[in-house]
Amino acid sequence: MRRLRRITEQEVIAEFLKSEFHHAEFHDYRRRFEHLVLRADVTTAAENALRRALLYRRRGHMWHELPVNTEWWEVKIEPSDLKLIRAFPRAQWRQIANGSFLLVDIAERIRTRPFTGHVRECITKVHAIRDSLRRGESLGCALLIGVDEGNALTILEGNHRLTAALLEHHNVPQNQLRIFCGFSPRMYECCWYETNFSTLWRYAKNRFKSFFHDDADIQNVMNDEPSALGFGSEVRERNAGKRASGAQPRHVA
Repeated sequence: MRRLRRITEQEVIAEFLKSEFHHAEFHDYRRRFEHLVLRADVTTAAENALRRALLYRRRGHMWHELPVNTEWWEVKIEPSDLKLIRAFPRAQWRQIANGSFLLVDIAERIRTRPFTGHVRECITKVHAIRDSLRRGESLGCALLIGVDEGNALTILEGNHRLTAALLEHHNVPQNQLRIFCGFSPRMYECCWYETNFSTLWRYAKNRFKSFFHDDADIQNVMNDEPSALGFGSEVRERNAGKRASGAQPRHVA
């Protein structure tokens, strides 16, 4: 593996949210915030805060597990690195893996074995992404986490895309799929990387905290920096309505 460049957490969140923004949880926000997600300006603090609040609405419980000293890098995956990469063990991937979450083993099972039911739906999505690769389309980026380049790496986001890449190219086509990797010597404390009683207990506590990241967090960011986000008139109109009804706005734009 070769480290190409150091990247900020804001860049990673922007890319992560972009891949998540089609989900139903963001339906009510898609029209207002799509331009801030698809054309992210990571140099703007207000935009970064809004994207973080949006991501936390769906993935806060996941992001809280990462060590605070995680360093993010854009990396180039070499063929020799593939034996270190593990799929994220969730949902249908457990049945596909059948005990081995190594990405090379999962790709081989998909190549050689039939699947049915909900698992088949997952495989169909992988093949659809494989077709996109054949058409030369960009797949955005996938996120990996690990201690360092010499130890196992777990896919935090991008199971389908990385599996499709192995099926099509037996490697990761860097021109179509960028790889961001978070490194930390404390990654063993993260349940997505190392599952044991201690990490699961930590996850349970953080999962409880994530329940408080909801629509109010997104609205608070808009109230704090309405002009920077392009919502100045919207916030002013809403606050004017609150004043007219006797309510006190949190911030006056």
